[in-house]
Amino acid sequence: MIFKKHLDKALRHCAAGEAAALVLVAVLWGSTGPFLRMGAAGLEEVRRQGRLQQLLAEIRFLGLNYKYMVPFLLNQGGSLLFYLTLASADLSLAVPLCNSLALIVTLVTGRILGEDIGGKRAAAGMLLTVLGVTLCVAGS
Repeated sequence: MIFKKHLDKALRHCAAGEAAALVLVAVLWGSTGPFLRMGAAGLEEVRRQGRLQQLLAEIRFLGLNYKYMVPFLLNQGGSLLFYLTLASADLSLAVPLCNSLALIVTLVTGRILGEDIGGKRAAAGMLLTVLGVTLCVAGS
């Protein structure tokens, strides 16, 4: 009986840890998108002769730009955490949770940074997304 109580408690902590990791993934993915767009500003002005020189110049521009690289590395850290969390998380819950919450975080972050997020339709979309994620979590 004591073992079962401890096992149930451990499983709740594991599920809570997975949920926290998935929310962190959504925050990392969602919050970095607007910063990546800002960091990539000016990329279209990079011009070189030939496709290979153009590609290398663009890689150099982005790779040496800390305004792009910091959010890029944080985004990739979120991808690594997602991959590690998938080993124990329910896939049918993890993917919609991360992707939908990342969309909301992207819209909120973009709005904070002054981007146009679409007004009432965007707000309605965020509300429907939250409702859908709530239904997914409740159904699991």
